[in-house]
Amino acid sequence: MKLNELKPTPGSRKTRKRVGRGESSGWGKTSARGHKGQKARSGGSIKAGFEGGQMPLQRRLPKRGFHNRFAERYAEVRLDHLNAFEDGSEVTEEALRHLGIISGADKWAKLLGSGNLERKLTIRLTKVTGGARKAVESAGGSVVDEQ
Repeated sequence: MKLNELKPTPGSRKTRKRVGRGESSGWGKTSARGHKGQKARSGGSIKAGFEGGQMPLQRRLPKRGFHNRFAERYAEVRLDHLNAFEDGSEVTEEALRHLGIISGADKWAKLLGSGNLERKLTIRLTKVTGGARKAVESAGGSVVDEQ
């Protein structure tokens, strides 16, 4: 094989369609644009969502809701989820991420009091509800406030 023998794979390169070069070419006269109208003119493109002057759908529908970009969102962790840890271990946000209980997108974790805890654990989380704190301490564990 030599450099001068290299050829593209058959069908990988298409020849350019040369429009407006006479009737016998097959692409003459209207040059595959149909007859007259906005789409046949040069520069005649229609914006996405344009409905011929009728009020567009995105403007007919009312605006709803508000999304605060600066809101601090916590991953909610139930007491049941903590049963995945071994007895006497320490629960941190990194440990919860490692076990897949909270995702990487969540900045903090908040421990909620729902569910049953069957392990003696040390909790080091940003937020812990009052009910969760009582449940952890009644199971023999402790809660260390992290800020």
